[in-house]
Amino acid sequence: MNSVVNLHFTRFTRKIKNVMKNPPKEPILSEQNTAVPSANSSENGTKKLIVEGTGVVSGLAYAPVAWVRRPEPPSLTGLELPAAEIEDAIEEFKAASDAVVSGLEERAAKSEGDAAEVLKMTAGLARDKAWRKSVVRHIKSGIRPVNAAAKATEEFVALFLKAGGLMAERVTDLRDIRDRVAARLEGRPEPGLPSPTSPVVLLADDLAPVDTAGLNPELFVALATELGGPTSHTAIIARQLGIPCVVAVGKMNMLEEGDMVLLDGGEGTLRLGVDEELAKAQVAADLERREKIAAWSGPAKTKDGHDVQLLANVQDAAASARAAKTEAQGVGLFRTELCFLGTPTEPSIESQANQYRGVFEAFKGHKVVVRTLDSGSDKPVPFATLADEPNPSLGVRGIRTQRINSGLLGNQLEAIKQATEHMDVEPWVMCPMISTLPEAREVAKAIRERGLKAGIMVEVPSTALLIDQFLDEVDFVSIGTNDLTQYVMAADRLSAKLADFTTPWQPAVLNLMARVAEAGVRKGKPVGVCGEAAADPLMACVLVGMGMTSLSMAAGAISAVGAALAEVTLEQCQAAARAVVSAFDDEQAHKTAKAILEIS
Repeated sequence: MNSVVNLHFTRFTRKIKNVMKNPPKEPILSEQNTAVPSANSSENGTKKLIVEGTGVVSGLAYAPVAWVRRPEPPSLTGLELPAAEIEDAIEEFKAASDAVVSGLEERAAKSEGDAAEVLKMTAGLARDKAWRKSVVRHIKSGIRPVNAAAKATEEFVALFLKAGGLMAERVTDLRDIRDRVAARLEGRPEPGLPSPTSPVVLLADDLAPVDTAGLNPELFVALATELGGPTSHTAIIARQLGIPCVVAVGKMNMLEEGDMVLLDGGEGTLRLGVDEELAKAQVAADLERREKIAAWSGPAKTKDGHDVQLLANVQDAAASARAAKTEAQGVGLFRTELCFLGTPTEPSIESQANQYRGVFEAFKGHKVVVRTLDSGSDKPVPFATLADEPNPSLGVRGIRTQRINSGLLGNQLEAIKQATEHMDVEPWVMCPMISTLPEAREVAKAIRERGLKAGIMVEVPSTALLIDQFLDEVDFVSIGTNDLTQYVMAADRLSAKLADFTTPWQPAVLNLMARVAEAGVRKGKPVGVCGEAAADPLMACVLVGMGMTSLSMAAGAISAVGAALAEVTLEQCQAAARAVVSAFDDEQAHKTAKAILEIS
């Protein structure tokens, strides 16, 4: 599961001190898409409306709107707390927090997969020592518990928003904990989802992880949020449940409770005023598509028999075991840094080897691509992250952490070697954030010295531009489309306002990916894709047409990609790949590929 599931407040204690010294004058608000939707009325007076966002889970749904209404946030100030009541107030707060933790842990025990991990993570936030200490400090200063919890939460919110990226997406999680504790303190039920008796399209400014994890896909047939991004909890759980989902939707408040809407998770649109019979026909056709996906079985091939290696992205032994139950032909991205997000000091080689061994065990006899620590930026591994960087996305992250701890790479490579000894597995190792040829040469030498296959990530434009020279230094490369896109387009990939910039359908990004694939064909070396783009069935076909040798994605996306490839020929994929690089913009690229490939 994505790294966001493992984040805890305590990793940012050192940053909190700085926030306390220079607290923001006002709470900072999250960004949201402010695009103006189109609206008009039909000849018979029926209101028509189209609002757009970023589609994160494909599929169609037609049902009435049901809104999630969050409670009004507690005030940051209130009546002064008498000194005689302070100790009792502290105990009341601790009891309320403990009750929230217990409730979340009980729900986690009854859930599985990503939903269970989300609930456990949220429980961890509610019990976090740094947050609780901050609340208690405010209570001791004479602020009542509810207001103290609100004040402490907004301090953390300011910190997360300042960090940006994935951290900014956690703001909803923090405020959800605040609301649940406040409800307990005031004797109210904790906030939650509506209770429909028939299918609805669920709308919200943003969904708390606890709410998302409890969704019943038979009643909540689609989701849309004004905030969030492709890696938000809403998106993660929606993918697991197979619920069509759109995030970063502009002006969604124009849709009212009970409005009949057609949500398209592929296009990222919500339409009001669609003809009912037409909408139902489109949903029925989409249902047929989903049934075809569910029935697909590997291995992946195009319609004319061209083999495509579909691999899984994993982060630990449990995720690897789940992926092994799918049609994944191996692991294309083992995110090792997610094993250590809460680890204060560098683990021993033996400890690391034990963490890795379970991933290899699940895919005996198969290829497992291990990414060395991609720490820094939005994945703050304590022992491999430079504190308080002004621009962490462009700072000391990935392979650059060698600059602050020169032994990291060597120790990790020894652990990988130790974990694969006497095991029937094909270990490939790649390093992230490689941007110069000397870096590539150095890491390839270190990897090969351990008898492992040496590769690098293509995430930095300099690597894509000099790809022929880089391929001379390594055995394989894998394109990380998320970071490559944000660096090519100079746009935060998780900014709701910049969602149109950070799609891999941007022609500049497509051109660089095609350049890398073509170089791989010339050099006779494997070129894979392990970013979010590989999970898009339409994009996957384009990538195959470019010449990519493998595609790695969340295990839940493999069937959809495999089913899409089975419907097209290699010639179609190649025609689409040639066409999209000449597109005027991302929209034209997407429409062109769709027309050539004739898949949804």
